[in-house]
Amino acid sequence: MAAEGTAGSGNTRSAGPAGDAVAVAERCAAVLADERIDSRFKGLPPDAEGLTVGALAAEARPLFSGGFTTPLLTLSAESLDANLALLETYTVRHGLAFAPHGKTSMSPQLFARQLRHGAWGITAAVPHQARVYRDHGIRRIFLANEVVDPVALAWISGELDADPEFTCVCYVDSVRGVELMDEALRAAGARRALDVVVELGAGEGARTGLRTEAECAVVADAVAAVSTLRLVGVAGYEGEVPGATPERVGAWLRRLVALAVEFDRAGRFAGLSGGEEILVSAGGSAWFDAVAEAFAQIPELSLPVCRLLRSGAYVSHDDGHYRTLTPFNRVPEEGELRAAFRLWTQVVSRPAEGQAFVNAGKRDAAYDLHLPEAQVVRSARDGALRPATGITVTGLSDQHGWLATEPGTALEVGDWVGLGLSHPCTSFDKWQLIPVVREDGAVVEYLRTFF
Repeated sequence: MAAEGTAGSGNTRSAGPAGDAVAVAERCAAVLADERIDSRFKGLPPDAEGLTVGALAAEARPLFSGGFTTPLLTLSAESLDANLALLETYTVRHGLAFAPHGKTSMSPQLFARQLRHGAWGITAAVPHQARVYRDHGIRRIFLANEVVDPVALAWISGELDADPEFTCVCYVDSVRGVELMDEALRAAGARRALDVVVELGAGEGARTGLRTEAECAVVADAVAAVSTLRLVGVAGYEGEVPGATPERVGAWLRRLVALAVEFDRAGRFAGLSGGEEILVSAGGSAWFDAVAEAFAQIPELSLPVCRLLRSGAYVSHDDGHYRTLTPFNRVPEEGELRAAFRLWTQVVSRPAEGQAFVNAGKRDAAYDLHLPEAQVVRSARDGALRPATGITVTGLSDQHGWLATEPGTALEVGDWVGLGLSHPCTSFDKWQLIPVVREDGAVVEYLRTFF
């Protein structure tokens, strides 16, 4: 775990973020070198079939004249770079270690960049995601869930036993969960204990996690009673605080900090050695400023503290949900995230003055939180770009987007319409291979996702 105030420095069992980044990048390069373009990958040029992904990227084809078809999801190269750099500087400034949630993109190429930008490791939600991470060389995984599947626990145990540099931390939030984990790990013949953090729930009616500090203590005692698990800290997710306001989120975060202090005072972290750290973790993409403020108040404990943030949506940001919720709206002096997604669609029908249809729908665009936002139009006549003024997305069918147009709006069949998307987590997972486009229009990289 990273040393206090030095985000991403790591413990002696791991090569650290720099070494991880190199290892992950090498694995990604090897995968892409062997993977060939075919009809699995939406929107890519038909004449690129048979090329490797790396060879196609090396051509740096222009987006609008390189043979790409619509619908096509793209990411801005400059926005990705800016977002990665911003969270690196933010976490360093606030003395936070960083394990961005990988479920957002499930792109090992982005994991490598996040590690290169100082990430401590990558957060997972379920064992399948952790398997993808391991296949691509991730050495530190924070698994933000209680894992009770014996097959998954046997796999985790095997990874730990086979690789002394691998660190995996899981939630626990029940005595029964501890019993099941212990049974499965003993049955698997585990030689290394699995590190766990007790999850404090965000309140009544929230998601997972224990509701009271007394219940947390009972689960911590259950962990201490088995040899297959080792308590290394406390964690939770402030994004689930009911009726979240700065005051309520701050109050819950203070409870989390107090729980770590009380556990330390009670000697519950006795399983940690002198060279290790107590892990205190929280942080989604809506309240990481509150996390930074609360974690700055953690007092000196018996061991150094790893203050671990887990925000994930920042890497692409968005034009909806997180544009509204980002903490940088509250602390603009700290920086600004940039929306990286653009879904390019084409007008395929203009049946009435106030109505048009594009060829992208629910199979292509996130719609669970907000509908896409029309941002730009590219004329099919001369290629000129203009703002999508007077155009609103009103609905999505499976393969069609419904557009309402104001009177006099110039929009023709064949025009391309660029859409902004809301909620990165359900945007990435609809696309297996996503072109990364520079501001000059050249497609310079393709991000492979593994959902």
